[in-house]
Amino acid sequence: MPSSLPHRFISWPCALYSALLACALLGAAPAQAYAVRDTQGRTVEFAQVPRRIVSLLPSTTEWLCALGACDRLVGVDASSNYPPQVARLPRLGKIHAPQIEAIVRLRPDVVLMAYAPPLMAQLAQFGIPVLVIDAQDTAGMQAQLRTLDSLLQQQRAPALLAQMQADVQRVARSVQASAGRSVYFEVDATPYAAGPHSFIGELLSQLGARNIVAASLGPFPRLAPEYIVRQNPQLIIHTPETKAADFARRPGWNAIAAVRSGSICTLSTAEVDLVSRPGPRQGEAAAVLARCLGRP
Repeated sequence: MPSSLPHRFISWPCALYSALLACALLGAAPAQAYAVRDTQGRTVEFAQVPRRIVSLLPSTTEWLCALGACDRLVGVDASSNYPPQVARLPRLGKIHAPQIEAIVRLRPDVVLMAYAPPLMAQLAQFGIPVLVIDAQDTAGMQAQLRTLDSLLQQQRAPALLAQMQADVQRVARSVQASAGRSVYFEVDATPYAAGPHSFIGELLSQLGARNIVAASLGPFPRLAPEYIVRQNPQLIIHTPETKAADFARRPGWNAIAAVRSGSICTLSTAEVDLVSRPGPRQGEAAAVLARCLGRP
């Protein structure tokens, strides 16, 4: 047997060994491309885990930080205000009217946003990948988390979901006495309501409440005022956009049981943030709704 092999046969293995040894010494593995499927069913390819992320949804901002990736955020929408450390980040406009030029200047590896084809097309012109992270119900909220977990190439979603569900169940056990109470949750004075298949409605259901809105009307339907009067809710939960005293001034609403008894629960701005975001603070949101359900 020859004492040595020709150089062309040994140079490649030696080079490969040297590269692998260098990676091992540095504690890193070679980057590997992967794909992420967003909540719209779109598949987006990534050469490596994004280091510069723009979030244009408050709930997504909160999820990222809950997953330990706050330090990857380089910009957020105007409504993202939790956790406190995101306050130092550049504000990039409203959720449905972001500042495209400001986003481009930040050179993000990915933008996380609601489904908005025209805005997505603008970002695509600059070669910026977009992941749609929309959620209207609990299943969508869980899909949000799994998508972000996949983007970050982590396995933290199952534990985070389990903790969140345990927090909600603990609150639910504290309000069993109010089970079956009929509730109207007014999102705004249009009036838009939270239906039973919205994430708000599903949280109310877990707390034992009965939503007056028919499931067939969708997650967040716009209702005729007369419909609400006919459904005669025992409790009204609403945002500070409307004053509690204003409900009695609406035509026919003084006949509603909740208005007659004063069972009207006004959420603060901070409480609205908690309840209206399909994010990781569902246990705290449940506690806010439980307080309302505990009203006489």
